[in-house]
Amino acid sequence: MTGKHKSEILTFKAEAALARKLENIPNKSEFIRNAILAALDSACPLCGGSGILSPKQMEHWKEFSSNHELEKCRDCHEYHLICKEEK
Repeated sequence: MTGKHKSEILTFKAEAALARKLENIPNKSEFIRNAILAALDSACPLCGGSGILSPKQMEHWKEFSSNHELEKCRDCHEYHLICKEEK
């Protein structure tokens, strides 16, 4: 290979309302690629964005959360995990 990455063509169905919103975007492919990458970068590392933990993941979570808790940031007001032992 010459260093170029092979591209694959992926297709998806979209509701009419979503298709209309994409009509005026000059490079739909680039926009969709960037949106997917951004979503993947912010997906939960445990559940992969599904919102559901497997039974084994739940065991690990219970062990982890026994020493950690959610805390709301005073500056940005978002929740984050903190170690109870470092308080």
